[in-house]
Amino acid sequence: MKTLFRYLLIFALFVAAMSSYSYGNQMGMFLFVVLGLFLETAFWFNLFPRKKQ
Repeated sequence: MKTLFRYLLIFALFVAAMSSYSYGNQMGMFLFVVLGLFLETAFWFNLFPRKKQ
């Protein structure tokens, strides 16, 4: 279940980032481009989590 939740979270972050980029580029709103950047950063940090030693 933990793995399924992780994959769903990663997918949701990816979709939200792409949606923000798309809306920001269409409407010319820089705020949504920045939001997309933050969501994409969260996506990459969740895709490759840090290993505990």
